[in-house]
Amino acid sequence: MDIRDLGLIGYKDAEALQLKTLAEVTAGERGNTVFVLEHPKVITLGRQGGAENLHADENFLKEQGIELARTARGGNITCHFPGQMVAYPIWRVEKRPGGMKRFFHDMEKAVIDTCAHFGVITRRRPGHPGVWVDDERKICSMGIGVRRWVTYHGLALNVARDVSLFNLITLCGIAGARPTSLSEEAGRDIAMEEVKRVFTRKFREAFADSAVAADQAPEY
Repeated sequence: MDIRDLGLIGYKDAEALQLKTLAEVTAGERGNTVFVLEHPKVITLGRQGGAENLHADENFLKEQGIELARTARGGNITCHFPGQMVAYPIWRVEKRPGGMKRFFHDMEKAVIDTCAHFGVITRRRPGHPGVWVDDERKICSMGIGVRRWVTYHGLALNVARDVSLFNLITLCGIAGARPTSLSEEAGRDIAMEEVKRVFTRKFREAFADSAVAADQAPEY
């Protein structure tokens, strides 16, 4: 797999790069690729909607320099900002044991193992893809799009303490959910570059084992 660090990149520029890479992977011109990056402040709406969970109007967002984007990923509303690590796997899944369920399971595992490296214990929450500290505190959101069995979009792991942008939304449309971050849970400021290095290793480890039978994929 090819894992590339894009640094800080605008949402639309990253989406255009995803779509270009998606076409290349689908055509067999390129192998599985993962982009790791940060976005300037942006609130995104998924295929399931999310506008009803936005607590500010578009004029206010523009005044604050916050972009609003409608996307092709699954899920509801979320947001991205500097201090949050985003990963976009452009990944062919049709020949991989376990299919989409296993794909989500392994993305979650990569994040859970990354958090554990920093002493933060996290888990899955049945029925709610992503990674949680408990049933209220969510540390990582996930939502993907799929075209011809190739994925795009991906996950967002909160790293820095400041997660105040989430105050403008109902997190993922889930009543009672509140954001937390790796630095907040660890009780110390954790550098983004260190998180990227650890995540890259944990992602490779999680996706290295392709021998799991489809009937062993977890249920959501």
